Amino acid sequence: MDRLKDKVAIVTGAGAGIGRAIASLFAAEGAHVFVTDVNGDSAGETAEALRVEGRGATAMTVDVSRGQDVSALFREVERAFGRADVVVNNAGLNVRSDFRHLTDADWVKIREVNLDGVVRIARDAFPLLKVSDAGSLINVSSIMGQRGLRQLAGYSATKGAVTALTKALAVEYAPYNIRVNSLAPGYIDTALTERFLKNPLVSKALLDKTPMRRFGTPEEIARAALFFASADSLYVTGAELAVDGGMTAGL
Repeated sequence: MDRLKDKVAIVTGAGAGIGRAIASLFAAEGAHVFVTDVNGDSAGETAEALRVEGRGATAMTVDVSRGQDVSALFREVERAFGRADVVVNNAGLNVRSDFRHLTDADWVKIREVNLDGVVRIARDAFPLLKVSDAGSLINVSSIMGQRGLRQLAGYSATKGAVTALTKALAVEYAPYNIRVNSLAPGYIDTALTERFLKNPLVSKALLDKTPMRRFGTPEEIARAALFFASADSLYVTGAELAVDGGMTAGL
């Protein structure tokens, strides 16, 4: 325990699901966590739950597609702590559509959060990560960045870009002792995936392609994030860890 003792962590999209699980585990391991989400009420609920447990948490409403929100976040982190040790780029969304029907507006919506937001956070976090003695930037990609599936072309394109960006930043940030890695979750049982994972036909088709024959949990993604956040991965950068029950290995 306490693998992140006295560390300052930022987690985007932490109001629910994977982000909330990451924020909760990081706080339990000793970090003060900036819990950010486009839904300020959800961010507040996550942070309050952590404070009730005696953990350090600060809630902020942050839409990663808005530069002013991101700037305000890092100003507050700098004011409060003067540094950031761990930054998790988790905020994301999807608009399911056959590609031929994907509108410009839908594409922009996906790109502005899944890619532009990741770029903005990764870029603006640099000065505060540089102050840390071992900064860690963790980008949440997806196995959909490595494979194709109907109605997910836009989402896959942005997640593939996140994977490529991670490798480029790992090289660029290494001289500053900042590690940059990515997670590639498979199908994780969250409120966002409930609608189609609870469909018996869809569920069976996906489980048939998953060697472990079950869906993942947000807590399992959080434990993978903790590896990248902690000293356990001090010589790991530019890596992507698939947390998918073997789905991509079995393709």
